[in-house]
This record gives sequence, C-alpha cells and structure tokens, in this order.
Amino acid sequence: MLLQPLLIFGAQLLYVPLVVLRTLMMVKGEKERSALFATLEGAVHVVSLSIVFSDLSNHLNMIAYSIGFGVGMYLGSLLEERLAIGYVSLQVNTQKNNKTLVNQLRNEGFSVAISAVEGIDSLRFRLDCTARRDREAEFMNLVHGHEPDAFIVSFEPRHFKGGYIKKRVGKRKTFFTRSKETLLED
Repeated sequence: MLLQPLLIFGAQLLYVPLVVLRTLMMVKGEKERSALFATLEGAVHVVSLSIVFSDLSNHLNMIAYSIGFGVGMYLGSLLEERLAIGYVSLQVNTQKNNKTLVNQLRNEGFSVAISAVEGIDSLRFRLDCTARRDREAEFMNLVHGHEPDAFIVSFEPRHFKGGYIKKRVGKRKTFFTRSKETLLED
C-alpha cells in the first residue's frame, strides 16, 4: 500500500531537480544538455504519472505526488544555488578611487574596469566587474573589506564577447561550461 506513494515521492524528488537543470541549461544556451535533461525528465514524469493515474481512488498517491513536487522544487533550487553555473556582472559604486581594492580584485582573478561617474552631489567611481557565480560571495567580501559603504549591483549576463573573462573561460572546461570556441561564436 505504501510502496506506490513512496515510488511516486521518490520520482518527484528526481523529476523536479531535472526540470531545474533543464531550464538552467536552456537559459544558459546549452541546447544539447538541456535536451538530455528533458529526456530524463520526461521518462521520470511518465513513470510517476502512470502510477498516479493507474488508481485515481488512491489519495495517498496524489498526496505523495504533490508533496514530492514541493520538496523536489526546494531541492532543485538548492541544487541550482550550489552549482552556481554561469557568470555575474557586478557594478561597484564607491566614493573614492580605491587602487588597493582594484589591485586586490585583479590579483584574485576578477575583471575590473574603472570609470569616474557623476553622482547626485559628488564625483564617484564605478567598477565594472565580471566573475563566475560561484565566486560572487568572495567578491562581495573583498569589496566590503575595503569599501563597507560601497553600493553594489549584480546581474547575470546572457552573452559576452572579448575582454579579460573570455581568456579565462577557455581554460576551464567542465560539464556545465561551454568551450572557448562556443563563447567566441556568441
């Protein structure tokens, strides 16, 4: 009696993280990997739904499906956060031109471009930076250590071409990152 709900719950724990990975790969432009995850996702989904639809009077199956979906979504979001695939662009706005901060960021491998900008009532300095998402917290800590009052905005770029980060990307080839040649085509 409990075997079916447990199977459904387990299938949902696998299914939803696959949905998250497929969506993530699709957003990042990884069509082949997205298709692979979609195939696995479809297979798990069909098995899970076939068990639920085989006995619609079994409410435990439906409850297991719903709870498994919710818990799977939570696990999928933890997985996405843990993987931190991709890059982040960061804009740091400071009151002074902090050369020590700029040099430390560059020494740690972050790209940094500096420009003077006009604030509401004073000249300010903007650092335009790029980093891997898995290093965003490290970046924030470095900036906070030098400029605790800095204004920082981060966002995810979909495409970029040229520059310092392009040279570093080509050196890292893993399952979840594209090769240098693919990035150059974008």
